[in-house]
Amino acid sequence: MLVHGTRTSSAIWTHQVDALERSGHPTLALDLPGHGTRSDERFSLDGALAAIDDAVDSFAVPPLLVGLSLGGYTSLAYAGRHPAKVAGVVLAGCSTEIKGKPLHTYRRLSGFVAGIARAGGGTWHVVTDMLAALAGYSPLADLRRTRLPVWLVNGSRDPLRIDERRYLAARPGARLTVVPGAGHDVNSHAPVAFNRVLLDALHELRAA
Repeated sequence: MLVHGTRTSSAIWTHQVDALERSGHPTLALDLPGHGTRSDERFSLDGALAAIDDAVDSFAVPPLLVGLSLGGYTSLAYAGRHPAKVAGVVLAGCSTEIKGKPLHTYRRLSGFVAGIARAGGGTWHVVTDMLAALAGYSPLADLRRTRLPVWLVNGSRDPLRIDERRYLAARPGARLTVVPGAGHDVNSHAPVAFNRVLLDALHELRAA
């Protein structure tokens, strides 16, 4: 099950859906509140977790949960609350603890941009909603608690990989793949490499 990042939609997963379904894996890419088919809604963490829960319940067996950026944070938060409902978690482009001075600075900047975007009919408010929703959330805390298999995938040029070593320390046994030359949207920048991580993870889960 695939969960997208901020200001994108389920459409970003086309390469992954095609590859996974060709390999015989039932696959679903969802839209979070405030995005895609749900763009008329406001984003909230509770709304995102409810959307993930509805999608998870549509599977016959606990799925592998795959999230990029915002989708990674919400997927990890969901797995922390419902560990028995998923088989494992792939976290892409979200290896940064989202708190402290950088977060507050980004929130102030995003609020300013949102005001401009509203005047022009933009959707930047999704970013301010996301930052407000995730304020105080600690992915490291959920990683320390989880006993689920975890895979980390980051593009080598992604600025949101600064805490990946802390993530590995928080979840011993987690596997890290850094894709050379790829940026934040690693699934789009390097779909073949990203798909290989997913297929290998699914093979490992099936063998277990």
